[in-house]
Formats: sequence, structure tokens, C-alpha cells
Amino acid sequence: MTSGKRPADSNDVTRSSERVEHRVWAEIDLGSLVRNVDQVAGLLHPEGQLLVVLKADGYGHGAVPVSRALLDHPRVWGFGVGDSTEALEIIAAEISAPVLILGTIIENEVPQVVSHDIRVCIHSMDRIRSLEAEARRQGRRVKVHVMVDTGMGRLGAQIPRAKELARVVAESDVLVLEGLGTHPSSSRPGHPFTAVQLKRLETMRQELATLGIVPPLVHFSNTAALLEGTGVDLPLARPGISLYGILTGGLNPSSPFEPIMSLRTQVVYLKDMPAGSPVGYNGTYVTARPARIATLPVGYNDGLAYRLSNRGRCLIRGRSAPIVGAISMDYTTVDVSHIPGVSVGDTVTLIGDDGDQTITMAEIASMAGTIPYEIACSVGKRVRRVYHRPSKSQEPSATTSQDVTLP
Repeated sequence: MTSGKRPADSNDVTRSSERVEHRVWAEIDLGSLVRNVDQVAGLLHPEGQLLVVLKADGYGHGAVPVSRALLDHPRVWGFGVGDSTEALEIIAAEISAPVLILGTIIENEVPQVVSHDIRVCIHSMDRIRSLEAEARRQGRRVKVHVMVDTGMGRLGAQIPRAKELARVVAESDVLVLEGLGTHPSSSRPGHPFTAVQLKRLETMRQELATLGIVPPLVHFSNTAALLEGTGVDLPLARPGISLYGILTGGLNPSSPFEPIMSLRTQVVYLKDMPAGSPVGYNGTYVTARPARIATLPVGYNDGLAYRLSNRGRCLIRGRSAPIVGAISMDYTTVDVSHIPGVSVGDTVTLIGDDGDQTITMAEIASMAGTIPYEIACSVGKRVRRVYHRPSKSQEPSATTSQDVTLP
């Protein structure tokens, strides 16, 4: 990985050792992130490197703080993003590591991609020609990765066409064929088609080699493939969800990966309501008996799925409290009748631990009828991110942290 001077935190970052006092905040443990990266790196061959996937603002965890935390990791080659906007955000933060756009780019993004030395995935001859023209205009060279469709059926060129794209790039005077990759269609370990896709990629790689075309970085493995050991001998892997410790079908509770995000809010209002009282929009919940209802300043705009109305839960004072009534844009109501001593200002856990109780993203996703990826990516912009960073004087696995709050 390219190393360099670690950029200073931006001026809008406030360091504080005091308790965080926000309406809604996400605590993100960067020490756990580093340990997750160590775990994933251990699945690769000794020379294998990682392209850390930062799509969707690092799956909602914050692409810039995540990339900064991993900038000096010896097994991290660079960072993968979804589009040029995400790439330029990393560049603007002075992250001195390769950035690869894993998706495609549109025509008006080409000039900035070229001028900022952003790596690009190639899917078509038209994009080769537009990159070549812009590179010549700027007097620069562009590193590209040819993407092959081995069965995903989304982006990527069909194998015969991909071979032609690779040949044209290899012969170009301004494009550099840095990589060759494909996208596994399964997000769950053990799917038999994953091995089929890898074999197709390897066959194409061998055919290119007979033409004297040898891309140095061949990549295939997402989290699911890594967990089943598929593609781990290739030079580069592209893990995403495992680095953030989000439990999916392939990451069960006994997994060594640690969830790194907790989502919290606080009680802002308490009301004792008689039996027969409707709660929330359209009266979808009516108290069956006298109840103490707590109002929380969090809603679906913050990432608390509307589908959790009358079925989700949170943790207060180490106990579970049910969500009652419809979740609105800015507020949620919960029944705390059974929890003694609840007060305005009490911390409420929506994701994470409180005492011996835990709410995982997988649990929330199951109740909301979606996938954990969506839960993480839905955490809204107005949710404050609070980063727990390992002390610089300690090893990456250290638990001592510095807290950094981002607005």
C-alpha cells in the first residue's frame, strides 16, 4: 500500500473525553475495525492484499475515518468506492492510497477521474476511448481494471468482449492495465456458483497470459468468497461487510468479527397514558392498560426503519423496551412501563450492547424484512458519528481509545 503523511483531522472535528450528548449518535469502534481487517487478512495467502470497500460512505460508518484508520495497515492496498463522488471525497481527505471505482463512471466524470489519478473499472470500449482521449488531453496515464461478467449479469463485459478490452488496454499508450476482476453473485458462503465464477475468471486470465497480457492485480473475493476460501490465492481481495462486523448469513454470533457500530439516542419526554390511548400516527397502537411512554428523538430519517413500527425494540437501562406506534420521520415512542426509574436523558440503544442485552443489525434486518447492509447504509446524515480510536502508542488490537465526534 502507498504510505504517506497521515492527514490531520479536519477543523470541524471535536475531541472530547466527556459523555456524548446528542439527539442520535453512532459509536464506531475503529479498534474493532482494525482487528476485523487483521482477521480477514489472515484468510489470504501471505502476499495477498486487501482492497477495503468503502461504498455508501463505508456502509454508513464513514468512509474518510475508516480509510484513515486503515491507512498504515500493512495488508491494505487501497480503497474501493462506488462512484466518482465517493472517490473524490477520499482524495479530498488526502488519503495517500490507491482508490478504485468499482462501478462504472459516466462521461462527465471522466476529466476529474483522470486528473486525480483515480483507478477505474472498465466495462466497455466506449469508456476506453473516452479515457484515452482525456488522458491525452491532460498528458496523463490512467490505471484501469477490466471487469468480466462471469455470471453476475450486471456490470462487466462478457468474457470474449472482456478479452478484447484487455488487449486494447494493454496496447494503449495512455492506459495501464493494472487489474482484472469479476463480481461474485452470491453474498453467502458456500454457494456452488461462486467456484464456477472463479474458474471462468482463471480461464480468462490464462488465455490472456498466452497473449503476453498479465494484469498484476487479479481480484475476485468478496466477504462470502473469503469465508469459504474461494479466490484467496489471488493477489487482491475485496472484502466489505465483514470488515464492519455486520452479522449476515455468513457471519454468525460465534464469528471472530466484531460489530463496530452502535446506534444510540436518548429519552426526551415521558408521559403516563391511561388505557385506551392511541399512540402515534393513525393510532396503530392503543394502550391496553395504563402505560408510561417514552419519546425518542429518532425516526426513519435517521435510519430507524419504518417497518419496525409496533414490532421493533430498543434497550434502556439494560432492559428491552418495545417500540409502540408508528415510527415517524423524527420521533419514536416506546413503552417503558416495566422499567423502573427511566428518566429524561437516559441513553437508549437501538443497535449494540447495554449490559448483557444486545440488538444486532441482523435482528433488526430480520424484523424489518430486509438485509443488514440496508440497515447500516440507512443511518442518516444527521446522526452524529463518534469514533473510538486506538491510542497511537498501542498496537492495533489495543482497546484504549480517543473519542472523536463528527457532526
